[in-house]
Amino acid sequence: MQEVKSKVTSWLIPIGAVIAALALGAIMLLALGAEPLSGYATMFGAAFGNLKGLSATAMKSIPLLLVGVGICISFRANVINIGGEGQMVMGALWATITALSFPHLDSLMLVPLVLLMGILGGAVWGAIPGALKAYFNVSEILSTIMLNIVAVQIMNYLLRGVLIDPGEIERGTRIPQTARLPETSDLPLLFEGLRVHLGFVIALLAAFAVWVLLWRTALGFKLRSVGLSREAARYAGIPVKRSIITALALSGAMAGLAGAILVFGSESHRMVTDGSSTGFTGSAGFNGIVVALFAGLHPLWSIPSSLLFGGMLVGANALQRAAQVPSALVIALNGLIVVFVVSSEFFRRKLQQHHSARQAIEEDSRLTEENVGS
Repeated sequence: MQEVKSKVTSWLIPIGAVIAALALGAIMLLALGAEPLSGYATMFGAAFGNLKGLSATAMKSIPLLLVGVGICISFRANVINIGGEGQMVMGALWATITALSFPHLDSLMLVPLVLLMGILGGAVWGAIPGALKAYFNVSEILSTIMLNIVAVQIMNYLLRGVLIDPGEIERGTRIPQTARLPETSDLPLLFEGLRVHLGFVIALLAAFAVWVLLWRTALGFKLRSVGLSREAARYAGIPVKRSIITALALSGAMAGLAGAILVFGSESHRMVTDGSSTGFTGSAGFNGIVVALFAGLHPLWSIPSSLLFGGMLVGANALQRAAQVPSALVIALNGLIVVFVVSSEFFRRKLQQHHSARQAIEEDSRLTEENVGS
């Protein structure tokens, strides 16, 4: 009974964090002369109140879910991956170059190929900080963040150079974007008249696959064992260094897949940027971390978590229009949710440690009583 109560409390902590962030956002809305209840009703109604809103929410949740399940892999192995932005960019670049290199392939071959190359691009970019951590003890937090910057510079160089749309050069506009990618590489739509495409199904399958990997395979057991105690895992014969590299590579692979889907599921069907990672990723590489933490680092719970945060991002625009508030407020509200959810992880860990300590004390007391009685 006590264990069930502890688990319920553990799940309520991040939910309370979101509610607290929205409450603080309500105070900000009041300060700007807006009505918080009607504003939030508009926000959630725009995201979940009709098929168009649900479609937009599903599309916004795809990169969040894929990055989130990748974070579940790395964090379970106790490796911090802050490089989702760069891994998304590299996955998108690898996939884009592949599509431009093989424009005459049919859809049955080209679509799986570009998605596979997206996975490989992200995996390679994730494995680099993994190797640095495993063999040189370089902080993966610093290396993944720095590699985000490197990836953006590579993207800017290519999209302004060899990958730029020739039409942009002819017109003299030089917008950093590729030409329209082959139609055979487009992700097919699932429903007529809605934007939902195959990428949403792929993201759901990826979440299920990661759950199977972590809890139903020997590799997943090794990764989680390394996350719990590297010394104990090493003593048990588990290759710790290889596990660290594998965890970051698999995490990067999910982010790379997200980047590829962003390109081939987009309305413009081309890769384009404004010179920053956010201009391409929409900050999904960072927001995916929040999705994973809110889901308790569980791949399947990341599905509703990604839909919730995707809906908030979609509804934020409706909130801005309906309440007539500055766009900075919407950005601040999103930032508040991120800060509160990430902070709640500290309290959840404390609760889990307290529960574990209490169980150990109770077990010790039970054994003592049995010894005395005998």
